[in-house]
Amino acid sequence: MNPITIIVIYFTIFMGPMITMASTNLMLMWVGLEMSLLSIIPLLINKKNPRSTEAATKYFITQATASMIFLFSIVINYKQTGMWSFQEQTNYILPNMTLIALSMKLGLAPFHYWLPEVTQGIPLSIGLILLTWQKIAPLSIMLQIFHMFHPMIIMMLAISSIFMGAWGGLNQTQTRKIMAYSSIAHMGWMLAILPYNPNLTLLNLAIYILLTIPMFMIMMTNTSTTITSISLMWNKSPMILSMTSLLLLSLGGLPPLTGFLPKWIIISEMLKNNCTIMATLMAMMALLNLFFYTRLIYSTSLTMFPTNNNSKLTIHHEIPKYNFILPTLTVLSTLTLPLSPQLIM
Repeated sequence: MNPITIIVIYFTIFMGPMITMASTNLMLMWVGLEMSLLSIIPLLINKKNPRSTEAATKYFITQATASMIFLFSIVINYKQTGMWSFQEQTNYILPNMTLIALSMKLGLAPFHYWLPEVTQGIPLSIGLILLTWQKIAPLSIMLQIFHMFHPMIIMMLAISSIFMGAWGGLNQTQTRKIMAYSSIAHMGWMLAILPYNPNLTLLNLAIYILLTIPMFMIMMTNTSTTITSISLMWNKSPMILSMTSLLLLSLGGLPPLTGFLPKWIIISEMLKNNCTIMATLMAMMALLNLFFYTRLIYSTSLTMFPTNNNSKLTIHHEIPKYNFILPTLTVLSTLTLPLSPQLIM
C-alpha cells in the first residue's frame, strides 16, 4: 500500500474517536464513528485472502447497521426537539436505541457474534487497533449520555457480555479469538459500573488497554496465533513466556496483579449500591475467565505438545527481539496494584 495512503488512513483512524470525544453534538459524534469505520476497512482487506475479505464484510455490515440505528435516533430526536443532543423531553426509546447501536459497535452481547470472527480473520496489528482504539469512540458517547439509558437494559447487556465473554473463551485454541472474548467480558464490566460511577469505567478501560497492548506485542513478536505456537516459545525466549503468563493472569484478574484492581473496585462500588446479586454473578463469571487463562498458561508453560521434531526439545539461545516498551508495559500491567488507594480516593 502507498505510504501516503497509509498515513492518511491512520490519521483518519486517530481523528475519528478524537472528534467523537470532543463533540457534544450527536451528528458530529456520528461523523467521528463513521470516520473510524470507513478508515479501518482498507486495513482489514490489505491482505488479499478470503478470510480477511469475509472479516471486512462482517465488520462493515454490523457497523453500518449500528450507524444507521444511531443516525435514525439522532434524526428523530432532532425532529421532536429541534436539538442535536438528547434532552429531558426526548422520547425514552431514542436513547435506548442509541444504547443498542453502541452495543453493536462495541461487540457487547447479544450483538457480539461478529467480534471473534472478525478478529480471527485479520492481522494481529489490526486486531490490536480493533480491540483497543476502536472501542474508545462508542464508550465516550456512552459516558456522555449514560443518564438517559434505562438501567435495566444496561444491566442486561452487561451481565450477558460478562457471561458470554467467560463461556465463549473456554473452548478456544486461537489466541485472537481468546482476546476477542476477553474484550467482550471487559466491556461488560465497564458497562455494569457505568450508571453508578463512570470514572471507574474509564479506569477499567485504561487498565484493559494497558493489558491488551503488551499481550498483542508478544503475539506479534513471535507470530503466535494458536496455543501451540505459544507453547513453542519456552525454548526460544523463556523471558517472553514468563511475561505472557503474568499478563494472562492479570487479564484474568488474579490478585495481586493489576487486572485485579478494576474488578475489586467495581465489585466494592456495586455492593455499596445494593447490587449484591449482580456483583456475585460478575465475580463468578470472573472465575471462569481466570480458569481459561490459567488453562492457557498450563498448556503453554507446563506441558509440551507431542512432536517428532527434536529441535523443539532443546533450548535455542536466541536474543528476544523486543525493545524497552514491552518490559515496561508488562511491569505496569502487573505491578500497579499498590496505586489502588490513590485511585479509589
